Amino acid sequence: MTTLVTLPLIIFAGYLMLRLEADEREDLQREAVDDARAISRNIERRLQELSTTLNLLVQFPELEDGDLASFHQRVSESLRQRNIYVVVATRDGVQKVNTRIPYGQPLGQVPADAHIQEAIDAKRIMLSNIFYATNRKEWVFTVTLPLPRQLAAAGDVLIVTQAAKDLSSLISTDAIPAGWSASVIDSGGRVVISSNMQQAAPGIAYEPAKLAAGMSAFSGSFTDAHNNIYAYAQLPGWPWKAVVAGAIDRSDSALRSTWRQMLIGSLFIVLAAVLGTYLVGRQLRQSVKQLVAVAERIGEGEIVSRVETNVKELNQVGVALSNASFDRSQAEDRNQLILHELVHRSKNMLTLVQAMMRQLARENTTVPELQKEVDHRLRGLAMSISALAEVQWEGLPIHRLVKGHLEVFGSTAHQVDISGEDFLLSPEAAQNLGLILHELSTNSIKYGALSVREGRVRLHWALNSTDHDSVTMEWTETGGPPASQPSRRGFGSTIIKRHAESAFSAVVSTDYAQTGFTWSMTAPVERLLKRNSGPETA
Repeated sequence: MTTLVTLPLIIFAGYLMLRLEADEREDLQREAVDDARAISRNIERRLQELSTTLNLLVQFPELEDGDLASFHQRVSESLRQRNIYVVVATRDGVQKVNTRIPYGQPLGQVPADAHIQEAIDAKRIMLSNIFYATNRKEWVFTVTLPLPRQLAAAGDVLIVTQAAKDLSSLISTDAIPAGWSASVIDSGGRVVISSNMQQAAPGIAYEPAKLAAGMSAFSGSFTDAHNNIYAYAQLPGWPWKAVVAGAIDRSDSALRSTWRQMLIGSLFIVLAAVLGTYLVGRQLRQSVKQLVAVAERIGEGEIVSRVETNVKELNQVGVALSNASFDRSQAEDRNQLILHELVHRSKNMLTLVQAMMRQLARENTTVPELQKEVDHRLRGLAMSISALAEVQWEGLPIHRLVKGHLEVFGSTAHQVDISGEDFLLSPEAAQNLGLILHELSTNSIKYGALSVREGRVRLHWALNSTDHDSVTMEWTETGGPPASQPSRRGFGSTIIKRHAESAFSAVVSTDYAQTGFTWSMTAPVERLLKRNSGPETA
């Protein structure tokens, strides 16, 4: 993860360094061109001085008068300190005056490299290429001025010569990078002067020669196959060029140093990030192991305390696991209690069903009749169990129990008037009272007030006003057929009488009057109410 995070940053930094390197090279080339232009301006000023000197010499009256001896003497004295020599020659190269040689001594021919005829044809000052003067034993160059026609008696051209080495002071290397060279080359591609005389002496072909030929623009720069930069500038008005050259590697030392520092720094950052990630991961691993151990203990059913780690978020997980272990323990205890209660109630229910079936078997002689009666009673019992299941056997409101049993009988439910304070019945009381209400409703539909539309039933219960320790519940029928005492005690009579007395420790009375059947039960409060509950106003 650390590598994935840091590697793009390093790549981006490398990209920036490459861009910086490219910008540095562009700046280096631009500065080299500026240096070449500065050198070209220095050389151009010197050549312009020579040109000005020629124009001044033409105006000497000795030259106009044809007094070459006086001209020689005057020019020699004025130019000797500057190491500049003047030659007066004819168009065929015959020297008439040479200030380097005493006047009157035999003079040789002007070298063809002075380009006398070209200057005469062009009718302007011309600069020669560098050439080796055998009489001076050094490399020189000339600036040739065609003489006007009125000076034809003196000669055809006026020439100044100067040694190439005298231009060395005009080549400044202070601004160029260390190890680079500055040179001036002529139109033939030979070196006039160079800051590195050992590698580029005057007169030799500029190396490589093809580069000199490729400098066709007024100024510019290029890089060769060996990663060398060449910046050049044309001398204004003259055919020579100034060249600044050097290897990029020599100027890239700072960049290479920066690259090394960046690589070392990146490596250090990656190692530091990996180490930091390892330490953090180790801490996380130890914390997670603690939580795993806690989770395993929870899986084994233990109650665990909260785990303290060095990670805030994992501490919250530890608190959640601790709370979950307590909740699970409580839930298991609750499930055990419910399971135990379920087993107990199932046994009671099976006992009740068994007694019910024995009683019904005595009263019915055929299997279909028995099946019908058993089905009818089991549905009533299932009604109470279903209602208790909905409240998780925590206790059932008496109003809910009564209405639930009456709704089973459909349209007759609206004929029953219910009154009394609502309270929670215990699960046992709900089952037993449900059986009693079911039997009372069944008997009334078959024989009593609910068998006719005009009949009414009033179901009322209340605490006794004297002691409040007992509850009286009354079922009173009116508007129906006259009630009659049954000839034999059947299952229904057993439930509403004997079972009610047994289940609730109650006193039960029945009255079969002409106006209708009446059932009354008075039972201790604790036999009906759920523990820690009491009546509420309905």
